[in-house]
Amino acid sequence: MDDTARLGAAETPEETGRDIEGPGGRWRRTVGVARGVLDGFLRRREASVLLVAIGLMIYFQTVNPIFLTRDNVVNIAQATAPVAIIAVGIVLLLVSGEIDLSVGIVAALAPFLFHFGVDFYGQPVLLAFLLALAISAAIGLVNGLIVTQMHVASFVTTLGTFFAIQGILLITSHAYPVSIPDPAKGTFQTWFGSGPWASITWALVIVAIFHIVLTRTRWGLHTISVGGNPVGATEAGIRASRIKIGNFVITSTLGGLVGIMEAFRINTIDPNIGGGTTLTFYAISAAVIGCTAMASGSGTIVGAFLGALVLAELQNGFNLIGYSANTIFLILGLAILVSMIANQYLSRLRRAGRS
Repeated sequence: MDDTARLGAAETPEETGRDIEGPGGRWRRTVGVARGVLDGFLRRREASVLLVAIGLMIYFQTVNPIFLTRDNVVNIAQATAPVAIIAVGIVLLLVSGEIDLSVGIVAALAPFLFHFGVDFYGQPVLLAFLLALAISAAIGLVNGLIVTQMHVASFVTTLGTFFAIQGILLITSHAYPVSIPDPAKGTFQTWFGSGPWASITWALVIVAIFHIVLTRTRWGLHTISVGGNPVGATEAGIRASRIKIGNFVITSTLGGLVGIMEAFRINTIDPNIGGGTTLTFYAISAAVIGCTAMASGSGTIVGAFLGALVLAELQNGFNLIGYSANTIFLILGLAILVSMIANQYLSRLRRAGRS
């Protein structure tokens, strides 16, 4: 055997580094990787909502090219932001087994608290802003204490709080809108609402922070545990009451922030900001559409943001193509029902290990 033959006999694919699979083998390997990536994407609960959001974007842009112009994208962003921010708190509460119906009226009260602080008591703008958020947080604290210490259902507790705060708001404001305090105009107002991208920037920051909180921190793990298995969580040493109270406080604080931002955006402080229950129910709808289970113990912050985006796209898109504004409520109701049915079905598939 000559030297060439000996070398050929000694060589193996590993030794030479040559690919013996050929083009067909590489193609199969590439397809396998692609399928794995796609399967991993589809397993995520947010995937279906993201696909719906993209599908709506393509549809409305095809029907009316104005949909993706800069000015209209700003409109969509400004409609998405307040719902998404409050939906963050709603997700935390739903995951922990509770709900807050008063957050929308807190959003209406907070800018008046800011106005009272600046115009009536001469407080600096930043101090008045922080005090308005602190009082909003205190409302959440009261809700949480009543629910956890007096064992009143959160639905009933926050419904009562809603009407109480609405009464206080209408009495103190005389049911009339007021202008933004002069010291707040300018840079502060621009950063906290009147800038074209201000509200959506705050929404993205808040969503990112609380996504990490829910998925990567002890607080998030305890929130999921309390909602999924309250008895087991308590036996494991988790202070369920503290978790629930904290989530009520977070939700009310976010509501107060949204109210002030919306007042700055529309350049007036109106007792009807958020439409009372409308903002609350939109936030709950965004959370549900975004794959947060009403049965508690399961939820996603990113999904809630995408749910808010879907709602904003539907409302904006129907307006552009000339449908009645009332149509959005029909679509919203159907979307919630379909989302809940899909969530239940997908949950069963995940438990069976098939999704």
